[in-house]
Amino acid sequence: MLGPPGSGKTMMAKALPGVLPPLSPEEAVEITRIYSAAGQLPPGVGLVSSRPVRSPHHTASTPSIVGGGMVPRPGEISLAHRGVLFLDELPEFPRDVLEALRQPLEDHVVTIARSHSAVRFPASFMLIAAMNPTPKGDLPTNEVGKRAMDRYLERLSGPLLDRIDIHVEAPAVPWKELSAGEKRGTSTAMMREAVESARAAQTARQGHATPNARLSGKQLDAMAIMDEPALALLGQAMTSLGLSARAYDKIRRVARTIADMDGTTTIGVPHVSEAVQYRLLDRKV
Repeated sequence: MLGPPGSGKTMMAKALPGVLPPLSPEEAVEITRIYSAAGQLPPGVGLVSSRPVRSPHHTASTPSIVGGGMVPRPGEISLAHRGVLFLDELPEFPRDVLEALRQPLEDHVVTIARSHSAVRFPASFMLIAAMNPTPKGDLPTNEVGKRAMDRYLERLSGPLLDRIDIHVEAPAVPWKELSAGEKRGTSTAMMREAVESARAAQTARQGHATPNARLSGKQLDAMAIMDEPALALLGQAMTSLGLSARAYDKIRRVARTIADMDGTTTIGVPHVSEAVQYRLLDRKV
């Protein structure tokens, strides 16, 4: 999420776990084993019952994020397994920390190698990141400000951004909306119901509970079928934005999910156009 301070980025990130499906018994056991191995299982808790939310500070070291030590221990990405890893002020994290996330984001496991052994920790987490447009936090209003924003964005490598499914703007909330007496919007309960319905559709289609984010290219070919206009629109977006093959699959996964939320079997133009709009940083704002 890219936006000025106070636009609600952190609030939205912390609210997201409330709309995710409840843990399955198998997921609860996985998380409990990780927290037990890390010595972070709260006293008196036999089984973790809620999805973890980890929010490390941007001064955190690489071993604390991905895991490590003389005797390898799980890092933040493993402690966020089946839950959310929230990185606030993303460009402020050291470059080596951010680049270390690339492999776990792709493989959903992290391997800690030592001279005497190698340990694999699960790391299937949902990464949420937030950042301001510039180090000062303000939106650029002139060429000097735009150059400052470009330099700030350059702290994030292309391969890392390519592995993030959705890039969106979080604009400042207008005064009229802040001061309005009646607040309109979708409640958490309604969002959770829509998510659970979409997950049920995915499970029925695949025969097992694998989310769309984990579908391979071949699986997408079979399950993310687009009509001709939608396919043409995706081709135009790939050409005009210069998107990679990885971004192509991510757009298809997101479009498949949007169609599931819409209760539609075939992916159409509205689903593809919305998914493409979620690739904000590919358009080099």
